[in-house]
Amino acid sequence: MSRWPSTQASRVLSALLRLGWQIKRTTGSHKMLHRPDWPDIVFAFHDRDEIGPRMLARLSKVTGLKPEDL
Repeated sequence: MSRWPSTQASRVLSALLRLGWQIKRTTGSHKMLHRPDWPDIVFAFHDRDEIGPRMLARLSKVTGLKPEDL
């Protein structure tokens, strides 16, 4: 069983904002996120999209997100 549960995109974005990520700009459903000392990332999910375990694992590598942060 995966450590990551499937989660709504709005919940993941909220967790990233709590970790110190900031929305740099928004174009449609694409949000450019910025955090000092980290490379910028594009968060391209609609709020009600369900993000699966594999994508959450990929996001965790570039954002520092952990399962307990959700």
